[in-house]
Amino acid sequence: MDYKYFLTKFMCGQAAHVAATSLALIGFFNIFGSLFSGYLGTKYKMKYILAGLYASRALMIIVFLLAPKTELTFYIFSLFLGLTWLATVPPTAGLVAKTFGVRYLATLFGLTLLSHQTGGFLGAYLSGLFISYFGDYSWAWYLDILLAFLASIANFPIKEKAVAAA
Repeated sequence: MDYKYFLTKFMCGQAAHVAATSLALIGFFNIFGSLFSGYLGTKYKMKYILAGLYASRALMIIVFLLAPKTELTFYIFSLFLGLTWLATVPPTAGLVAKTFGVRYLATLFGLTLLSHQTGGFLGAYLSGLFISYFGDYSWAWYLDILLAFLASIANFPIKEKAVAAA
């Protein structure tokens, strides 16, 4: 298997510094996205913030897949992806605390993070399978779009109501 071919295809012919800069942009803009989503959690229902974040991720990926793969495209995509990267953490923690109280927040949020890590594993594993079977990551992107839209929709039925104190 020619791994150099696969890496070049994945990067759409871009130089390695484009990947490095893109990752740096994701990390940098993640700070602002997380802070802003925490602020929004004081103004709006957290389920709507989460729904918006997940839907925006799906839309970003669709736009990225349709856009020409230039260095600038990678950077713009990374900027917007960074804004949503960990922006789900403040509203998720707030939603868990509001729904179940703070007594079990550490345990419940730990389980939330466990499911997140499981999803991360499956994303990497399935992407490896997709590239082995299909020769590119297209199906990983399509699955990501589908799951992001499903995650967005799954937030709407959540009832943001505090449980009664025992």
